[in-house]
Amino acid sequence: MNPVQACQSAAQLLRTFVGQHRGHLSAASMVTGFACDNVLLGRVDVPTTQTLLGAYIVVAAFSVALLHFIEARGEAARLFRWRNLLPLAIQFSLGSVWSGLLVFYSRSAVFAASWPFLLLLLAIFIGNEVFNRYVARLVFSATLLFFAVFSFSLLVVPIYVHAIGMWVFLLSGGIAATLFLGYLRALAHLGPEPFRPARLRILAGVGGVFGLVNLFYFVNILPPLPLALADSGVYHAVKRMGAVYSVLMEPEPWYARFGWPPTVHLGPGEPVYVFSSVFAPIELTAQITHRWEWYSQTSHRWLPMGRVSFTVSGGRDGGYRGYTVKHNPAEGDWRVDIETSDGKLIGRVRFTVSRVDRSPDLRGVVL
Repeated sequence: MNPVQACQSAAQLLRTFVGQHRGHLSAASMVTGFACDNVLLGRVDVPTTQTLLGAYIVVAAFSVALLHFIEARGEAARLFRWRNLLPLAIQFSLGSVWSGLLVFYSRSAVFAASWPFLLLLLAIFIGNEVFNRYVARLVFSATLLFFAVFSFSLLVVPIYVHAIGMWVFLLSGGIAATLFLGYLRALAHLGPEPFRPARLRILAGVGGVFGLVNLFYFVNILPPLPLALADSGVYHAVKRMGAVYSVLMEPEPWYARFGWPPTVHLGPGEPVYVFSSVFAPIELTAQITHRWEWYSQTSHRWLPMGRVSFTVSGGRDGGYRGYTVKHNPAEGDWRVDIETSDGKLIGRVRFTVSRVDRSPDLRGVVL
């Protein structure tokens, strides 16, 4: 067998293998995408990060359109030798977008706020095996593509308008919807026959995603990206010293490393401090609020105990730092929600106050 025949034979084996194991390879390509983004992505306001996420979306959009074009040409075009690789490209690129978004969402201290993306990832894996007819796959892929475009817009638009808030969210949704409607017109032109029966289902899927994301935003489930909580903690004292902060803290108990609220032992009349560092992109300013709440064992609910706001300026790798103080806090469970001015949750610090006759031994730390 000469080298040319060997290459042709290897290519045929590869195509056969891909055709037989398309579903498993699609899932594997998505997992690979997740791993790649966890290594490659850095700060959200770095052009390289935005370019990489944007390139993934472009690859997915091109692959969906090319697959649609091939399928619309009939049986002869379906013999296109690399057609089976296009679903892998779609799954890899979309999976990389989700992994990138998950990286940025997971940087928030409130993990529960990221559950919609976890559900989305589960739906992608299930859909990879369930949606095996072409029209259904076009609907599914187009719907996921719109989710990617919308999510990317929510991430990037605040960086360039240097603001966050409801009007920025609405602007992001408008940009995403306009771009995607233009893309659907291109799909209709590339393959009118297979697109026609799928059109209403695509619009229904896109409308559902648009409505769901808006619901998440207005009920405060969607974290206010691109803001993220870089650091937080509860201390006996906090003092700014030039470019650093000096804090006094108790030795951290082992269970605090697993997210369990620590107990702060306060002497008579001693206050408690909560420190936070919120990352924001370059040139973005936002109003941040520390909302203090105490849990009443009598009424079994969290009672508001005050709120303090301050402005953060973006650009610092470790986030913009600030702190608030509560004088003479009552014993019991406390939490401090770190929020934007319109109530979007960035992070949460929970702790328990215990009054003692004498303050414990403290150690100084520079932040």
